Parts: sequence; C-alpha cells; structure tokens
Amino acid sequence: MKSLCPCFFLALCLLLIFPFSAFSDPLHVHSITPFFTTNNLQLLDNNGAFLSSINHTFEASFVTQSVQPPRIYFSVIHVSTQSVIWTANRNTPVSNSANVTLTIDGLAITDESKELIWSTPPLSSPVSALLLLETGNLVLVDENNVSLWQSFDYPTDTIVTGQRFPAGKSLVSAASADDFSPANYSLTLNGEDLALQWFGQTYWRLSMDTHSFKFSNKPVSYMEINSDGLYLYGGSGNDSFVISKLRLSSSNFTIARIGYGGRFTISSSNSTENVNLTQELLRPSKFCLVSNICGELGFCTLKQINKINYCTCLEGFQKDSTGCSPIEKSISLPTGCNGSSSDRELESASSVASYMNLGTGFQYIANDFAMPAKRGVDLSVCQDLCSQNCSCLGFFYRYSSGSCYPVENHFGSVYEIGTTEPEPPSAYIKVLEKSSPSPGTATAITNKKHGFPVIGIVFISLSGFGLIVIITALAILWLHRKRTSEKVALSLGRWDSSSSTAFGTTSIPGLPSSFKYEEIEKATDDFSTQIGSGGFGTVYKGTMADETKVAIKKIKNLGVRGKEEFFTELRIIGSIHHVNLVRLKGFCVHRSSRFLVYEFMNRGSLERILFGDGPVLEWRDRCKIVLGTARALTYLHSGCQQKIIHCDIKPENILLSESLQVKVSDFGLSKLLDHETSKLLTTLRGTRGYLAPEWITSSGITDKTDVYSFGMVLLEIVSGKRNCPLLAQNTSIGTSSSSSSLEGPTFFPALAFEMHKERRYSELADPRLEGRVSGEEIEKIVRIALCCLHIVPALRPSMQNVVDMLEGRIPIGNPIVYALNFLLSFGGGQT
Repeated sequence: MKSLCPCFFLALCLLLIFPFSAFSDPLHVHSITPFFTTNNLQLLDNNGAFLSSINHTFEASFVTQSVQPPRIYFSVIHVSTQSVIWTANRNTPVSNSANVTLTIDGLAITDESKELIWSTPPLSSPVSALLLLETGNLVLVDENNVSLWQSFDYPTDTIVTGQRFPAGKSLVSAASADDFSPANYSLTLNGEDLALQWFGQTYWRLSMDTHSFKFSNKPVSYMEINSDGLYLYGGSGNDSFVISKLRLSSSNFTIARIGYGGRFTISSSNSTENVNLTQELLRPSKFCLVSNICGELGFCTLKQINKINYCTCLEGFQKDSTGCSPIEKSISLPTGCNGSSSDRELESASSVASYMNLGTGFQYIANDFAMPAKRGVDLSVCQDLCSQNCSCLGFFYRYSSGSCYPVENHFGSVYEIGTTEPEPPSAYIKVLEKSSPSPGTATAITNKKHGFPVIGIVFISLSGFGLIVIITALAILWLHRKRTSEKVALSLGRWDSSSSTAFGTTSIPGLPSSFKYEEIEKATDDFSTQIGSGGFGTVYKGTMADETKVAIKKIKNLGVRGKEEFFTELRIIGSIHHVNLVRLKGFCVHRSSRFLVYEFMNRGSLERILFGDGPVLEWRDRCKIVLGTARALTYLHSGCQQKIIHCDIKPENILLSESLQVKVSDFGLSKLLDHETSKLLTTLRGTRGYLAPEWITSSGITDKTDVYSFGMVLLEIVSGKRNCPLLAQNTSIGTSSSSSSLEGPTFFPALAFEMHKERRYSELADPRLEGRVSGEEIEKIVRIALCCLHIVPALRPSMQNVVDMLEGRIPIGNPIVYALNFLLSFGGGQT
C-alpha cells in the first residue's frame, strides 16, 4: 500500500495539472488551483471548457472566430445562449498553441513562443484558486477565500445580472462580430448619467429616455441590472439609494451590451435551456441616431419605399473607406490635431483652409447633447473659433440664436431630419484647398532666393556682415510693400500694366489661382469651342494642362462697371464653397481682358435639358434639381458672411453634372448685402421672363427678388416649357436666351394660377411625362411656386422656408389670391 502512494500522488497531481488528459468527455469544475496550464488544442481534443460554474450556467474557455487567420480569445460564455460576456485578450487574439496558465502570481496568457499576451495585475497575496461563480464572475482567491481579482471589475462590452458597474467605467464596443478588439463606441457611466458616446461625442443619455424614471439628482455611484430593470444608485452597499431606473420585464438572465454598431441593447432569457435572447431595449431606437453609423460625413436616410434606413453621401461627396470625402480633387478634409506633426506641417504648407456649406435638411445628433461653444455671435465669429483650433473639423451654426457648435477631432454622420423637427443649424465643413501655383510663381521665387546669396558674397568682401543685414532688410521691406499694393489693387478693382503682369504670375493668398494668358489660350484651343454667352461675356470649353475640364468665361470690357463686376465675382465666388454652387477654380488678367475659370459641368444647363429635344427629364430628377437650386439660393441669402442676391436665376444659370447634381452659376450680377441691413438695388438687371415686379416699379431689390425668379423657374420645370413662348428668344437684359420648342402665346404662370383655383394640377404637368407623376406631386411644386410669385415681396417665403416646404419640415404654403391676380392682367407684358 505504501508503494502505491507515490504513484497515486503523482496521478492526482497530473489530474490537477492536466485534467483533460484523463477524460474524453468535458470535465466541468468550478475551481482550479495554481500550476495549471491548457490551450485551445487540448480543449478541442476533450470537447469542452476547462472551467464551469456550479450549475453549468457559465463556462471559461477559448472562443474561436472563423476568419482567416482565426482569432482566438479566452472568454467567459453564458452556456445556454452562447453569449460572450467577458474577454481577457480582446486586444490581441492568439493561436491554437497559446496557453492559459494559473500560478500563485495570477492568471496569464502566453503565445507559442512563451511571450506574455495578457495577465492579471500584481496581486496582494498568493493565489489559492481560480473560481467561476454562478453569476459569470471569474475570481482569483487566496487561502482565506478573499477575492484578489475578479473579471467583473474589468468589463469589456457587456454586463450581466448582478454585476455592479461603477461610475467612471466604460463598456467599449468590439470592432465587429468576429473581431473583439476595442472600437470607438462606448457606454460610459459618470457621476450624473449613463451615456452612449463616440470619440467623446454623446448621442444618447438614459436621463433623456422616455422609458426611464428619475428619483434623485444626487451623484451616481454605480449601475446594476437585476431581474426587473436597470438601476443607477447613489452611495454604496446598504447605504445606496435609487437615482433612476429603466424598467424591464422580469427574467432569469439579463445581459446589457454595447454592440459593434454603436447601439446599446438589453436582452433577457427566462430559462436556462432557452437558446434565444429576447431583446428588451434598443438604444438609440432609430438607426440613424448613432453618431458614426454611416462613416465620416455619411448621410443616413430612410428609404420611403420599404422604410429601410440606408447610408449614402451628400451631394459633392463620394464613398471612401472611412465614410465620404469630397469629389472635388482640389480639396481635402483636414486631419485635425490627431494627425501626425508631419501631416499637419504638410497640410499647412501646401493648402489653404476654407469652409464648405453642406446646405440644410439634416441634423447632427451630437448637437442635441452638447452646449454651444458660443451664443449670440455672428457666423464669422464661429468660423474664426474653428479656424484657430487645429482640432476643429467644422461647425454647425444656428442663425436664429447665433449659436455655434464646433465639431472637434472626429466628424461623424449626419441624418435626414424629420418633418416634426425644429429648423436645423447650417453645417460648415473645414476643407483644405490644395495650392497649385502657376509655373511662373515657382520660377520667380527661385530666382529671388538664388540672387541674394551671390550679392551677399560680394558685400561680405566689401563692407562686411552689417551691410548684408541692411540690404536684406531693405529687400524684404520692398517685397512686402509690393505684395501689399498688389492685394489692395485687386481688392479695390484697380490695376495698371505693371500690376497686370504681377497677377499673371503670382498666387495671392485667399484668392483663386491665377493663370497665364497662354495657359487659357491653349486650354480653349484658341477659343474654338463656345458653350454659352451672355451680356457680361462668352463661355468656352477648355482642358487644362492636367487634363481637367473647365469652363472659361471671357468677361466683356464694359468700362468701369465691367471691372467692378469682375472683381466682385472674383472676391465673392472665390471664397464660397457649397455643393450646389459652381466652383471658381481661377482667373486670368491679360491686358484689358479678364477670364474666369470654372469647374466644367458636363450635362450643361437646365435650359438645354428641359427645353431641348433630348430624353425627357423624369419627375424625380426635376425634384432633385428644384431642391438643389433652392439650397444654393438659401446659402447665398443666409449662409454667407454677407448676404448675396443672385439677380439672374433662370434655367440657363442652373448647371448640371452627369449625375444631375445642381450647380448654380453666373454671379456676375450678384451684389453683396449686409445680413442685418439689406441694401437695395435699383438698377435693372436680369432676364425678361424671370424679373420680379419690383424691378419695374424701382421699389428696391431684396433677396425676395430671387425668390420670385425661382418661382418662375419652378413653373417651367413643371411644364417643361417656357413660361411665355413669345419671350423664348432674345429676352435678356444683358443676357441672351436659347430658343424654345414651345408653340402658342400662353403665359403659363397665369394658367397655373387658374388651374390652382380649380385644383386641376395634373393638367399642368409636362405631357412628355405621360402620367408618371401624380397630381399631389404637381400640386406641391405649383403651390410653392405661386407663393414665390406674390406681387408683394414680404408675402413671399424665404428660400429657407422654400427648402423646408420641399423637404416636408413645414406645411406647404397657401397662395394668396389677391397677391397673384396681377398675373392675369400682367400676362407676359412685364416679363
């Protein structure tokens, strides 16, 4: 018997160290003592986990994600639902050969080369055992059964029934369903509330949830889920008191998790044998209210056909690996302070920061949970606040209150605003314009840099170092004065022969790129392809040296006023960035000629598509054009630092890309107006057929003049015809128009007014649509158009209100009969 003791003792030790080596079936033990080692291969061979809670509710084992290469994690699992509730090595998945080892110093994971992957922190006393409790808590205890470490103190993305979650802790989402590594969404409990956040931007709070109940404003100590709800407590232990709670149905097992998609879920199971979890709570309840659900600058919207949310990009943006980025290759999004120092230096040296207005019709969820950085300030103050902060990637500005909401470090998704939502703020995105100096610029600078050292060497030999300093200082002063005078001359609309030469070779900060006349001549093939003309100039198609297609406008020499219009256009459009406004790429000054270089829109103008002999423009495309044009005018009227009145809205000035993206063009007739005190214009400009009555009465021009012209364009989009055929040719005051295919002298606005009173809207539709549009859709556009045509400017809606009506945020206006009777007698006379 004595001879058997050593063998028995050895066998017992082997069983403790390698429990699976003696059994083909899983060995369910709820405690393990030190000097234990196993790996995933051993567990696979023995069909089970190496540690189980007493009632087999939870297991500790390896979890293998079936990707290539496989990701293997050491985790605690709820057996019946196969839910992973805690993971040790979520940052570093391992291979099948990695070992889990328990020693008196703690629990550790090492890879096949014995390199440490994960371990428990230093402990206060030697470990006696590793336990898996029936709550799912993995615990290390000493010889007195005192807890040394527990997994509940280190939650990953999940908490379960009975787990106390202290204030100051966060649950961090996994990267994906098969990648457990920490991502960017978090559920954070602070001393006041429970909040969902993305890079620190809050997008849900428990206290604002309609299903939660708040009992006290005292500080929060911890959160806990029990059988019937989620509770926030103050105090600790027996001295705790309820701060707030979120009621749930009664269940045996409840699990709360922040998913990899950024949504907080609470699910439950009423039976230990039930393999399915019942979802009790999903927050945010709406898909689009998750901060980055569609990626950076992605647009989350609801597909009306099947009511499914989907992600797309705003106009002017395209899909990329992280979200959406500008289509325009000459601009890019900044990296912010998060970028490397070399990236920031490169950005600063090679680009100029400006702001792109995204228009309206959408919201940014973080604004609902943040206080504005400034209140009661002008747009320029908000822009300066963002410009002075490298972490600021853009801002939202609310005109009604002057509130400024900067977005720092990370810009998430925007979402489609609901019909009951209040008026959203305007969004401005910081963009970097890549500088592209003309060839002459680099040469001039190089020559100056190389010239002075040679002179310096001569002066060293003649007069010493002091003379060099004096000469250098004088040269710098001369260059500074020369550049300042050029800027002043340009800003005031003055130049002479010397400044003209300078403009041809020098890129002036804050203004578009300048081009040499030779570049313009070559790009247009000696002005061989004319694509448009007007009172202020002729437009040619061109191809620049980098193969970029452009539209080059040659400004006619109209004396002093012509120069003023040129510089007005140059200064205004060069500083404007909006997805629905044509982009000015550069300019050229050559003797008495001036040229503007614009981005090229390959579908041409709305006039060509709407009134031409090509394929019919479908109704959905017409609505897209209407909305894009309205957004452009809204930006001109209320989105710029100074109000801009276009003064010549007509189909010829609405340009379209291949995808029918709208770009409003031709600001040669624009005038700047102060936001608060709109100055009045009294000079007749624009195009017959679109002129508001106030042009004729000389009662002063305001932004409501553009609203009238927009209403006229709306009616042409509805009918697909010129409003008045008799004016289809040579009707511009300072502008020429294309011919119309229309026959007959009908003045369509008067007809639309009559049909509105009789509610016969379907008869107004373009017959080429052949019934592919409903009367309700026609009614919406016609009613908006007639509201825009009210004879009294004050009765017309603002362009912002027009956008709101088009997008369904406010009811469609009711045209006022007495304010439209002039159409019946006025006919085509004034227009």
